[in-house]
Parts: sequence; C-alpha cells; structure tokens
Amino acid sequence: MLQLAEVTGTDAAATAATGSSTEQPAAAHAPFPPFDKSTFASQLLWLAITFVALYFLLARVAIPRIAGILADRSGCIANDIATAERAKADSEAALAAYEKALAAARTNAFAIAETARGQAKAAADAERTATESDLAGKLAAAEARIGDIKTRALAEVGSIAADATTAIVKALIDADVGRPDVDAAVAGVMRK
Repeated sequence: MLQLAEVTGTDAAATAATGSSTEQPAAAHAPFPPFDKSTFASQLLWLAITFVALYFLLARVAIPRIAGILADRSGCIANDIATAERAKADSEAALAAYEKALAAARTNAFAIAETARGQAKAAADAERTATESDLAGKLAAAEARIGDIKTRALAEVGSIAADATTAIVKALIDADVGRPDVDAAVAGVMRK
C-alpha cells in the first residue's frame, strides 16, 4: 500500500505541475488480478482445464516417449552387459588355455633340457672314456719304452761302469787292468 501511495503522490505531483487537479481513477486501487475474488472461479476453471490438458499431453506423448527411451536404454545396457560377460568368459577361457599351454611348454622344455643334459653327459662320458683309453694306451707304450730304455741303460751301465772303473784305476794307480777282471768286479758289485 505504501508503494501505491507513493505512486499516487508522484501522480499528484505530476498533475500539480501540469495544472490539472483530477483524481486518480479507482482502477489503480484494484487488487492484483490473480487474487481478485471476482475472477477466482474462472481462474480455477482454466487451471483445471490446463491441468487436464497438460496431464493428457504428458500421459499420451511425453511419458510413452520417455518410457520407450528408458526401455531402449535398458535393452542396450542389458546387451552391453551380456557382451561384456561373453568377452570376460572368452578372455578367461583364453587365459586358461594360455596358462595350460605355458605349463605344457615348461614341461616340454624341462623334458628337452633333461634329454639334452643326458645326451651331453653321455657324450662327455664317451669322450672321457675314449680319452682315458687313449691315455692308458699311451701310458702303457710310454712305460714299455721306459722299461726298454731302463733295460738298455742297465745293460750299458755295466760297460759304462767298467769303462769308468778302468779309467779311475789307471788314473789312481797308473796301471792297466784287464777288461775281463773289471767286468767281473763290476758284475759282482751290481749283484749286491
């Protein structure tokens, strides 16, 4: 009301300035139209008509469209979930097959390694045996040569000892001793 009085006061000042002394019309003091009691029944009627029209519009057009969209979405989501579950099952099956193949490959690799190790050991044993037999043959030949050289050396030791004894006796006593006497003395010493 205060605002209305201010507006009226402003209009009164405007009319005083213009020189007219007419009063404001009575319509300026009328209530706000939605709150006017004389139009309240028609407003309720139009509210009911608008509400029913909006309700039928929503019920016949908007809600079925929204329901269709929701049904399509739920179907699409269900398909996506089913596809994801199939992909998960496929990946789990592939993982199981991979793990099985990996285990088989490890077992096969272990068997191959054991076979290769056995073959290498057999080859090494055969080579060692061949080398040992070759060395044993060489050792026997060397021992035979050493025995032969020893026998010849021992056979020659007597003649070398006889020559050395003859030379020593000649140098010490300046006498010539006969070879048969020297050989007999050397042979007697060698027997002991």
